[in-house]
Amino acid sequence: MSRPEWQRMPRRAVRSDAPGIVLVTGATGFIGRRLCRRLLADGHSIVALTRDATRARKLFGSMVRVITSLDDIQASEHIDIVVNLAGAPILARPWSAARRAELLDSRLSVTNKITELIARLEHKPEVLVNASAIGYYGVRGEEEITEAARGQPIFQSHLCQAWELAAQAAEQYEVRVCRLRFGIVLGTSGGALPGLIRPARMRMRVVLGSGQQWQSWIHIDDLLDLLWFCIKQDDMHGGINATSPQPVRQRQFAETLAAQFGRSLPVRVPAFALRAALGEMSQLLLEGQKVLPTKALNAGFAFRYPELNAALAELLRAKDPATA
Repeated sequence: MSRPEWQRMPRRAVRSDAPGIVLVTGATGFIGRRLCRRLLADGHSIVALTRDATRARKLFGSMVRVITSLDDIQASEHIDIVVNLAGAPILARPWSAARRAELLDSRLSVTNKITELIARLEHKPEVLVNASAIGYYGVRGEEEITEAARGQPIFQSHLCQAWELAAQAAEQYEVRVCRLRFGIVLGTSGGALPGLIRPARMRMRVVLGSGQQWQSWIHIDDLLDLLWFCIKQDDMHGGINATSPQPVRQRQFAETLAAQFGRSLPVRVPAFALRAALGEMSQLLLEGQKVLPTKALNAGFAFRYPELNAALAELLRAKDPATA
């Protein structure tokens, strides 16, 4: 008998072609919006947790059930999958003590409440896919990083470690937990790319510090594919790197992006200026990580856009970045 496309935990079995009920937190964000649209197109039902119900209803209309508290979900309801994308943007403001507390709370409060929800649900979800980031690994220089690498005692790593530990609590209820460590997610409707496109359109290639630091990135479509791959595959669990198999140095990233618009002039931003302006947060720009998606590749996941030039060309061709 052939193996079904989407197998559940050993104690349950559901066909992957049957529409499921997916709880999505962070549904109105850059990644969440794209995920919800894809799930709807595939016939799944969505419960979207959001702080801004008006915005969510404007985005999705009546196709999505919008809630502002997980307490709105009754214990007797069926939730098949949970995707937790909630968390304040890490690059929005420098990491003051108050900002660090906000970043931690925005991740841990929702994740802890998800575990509380799972505890009281009569029918447990089969899988929790929880967002994390390659900041988990800290500052690693030239080291090639796989999922076997450990974190470091610095804030960006501590933030991700604490978030993943909170998600792991769901495992006590026999829920499979996938902790996706996102690299730089490339898309024209949000994330880092629109801000990088602006100087590139003006024929400038911006080099940060030495430009030799590694940048591990992933096309938004590959991220969504990998997320669903993790849901389908019952042997996917734990920390999983969500990055292209071809990381590049920051200088190469800037050159490749600028080349999409023709010839360009280099503009260097000195490392000392970034450190003075951003403090420890400057690590995210100056101290890259060479992260490899070892688990995904070993499991047979195929990237649509493993190479940066093709990924950027597709994104810029698909939608004018000026209107993204």
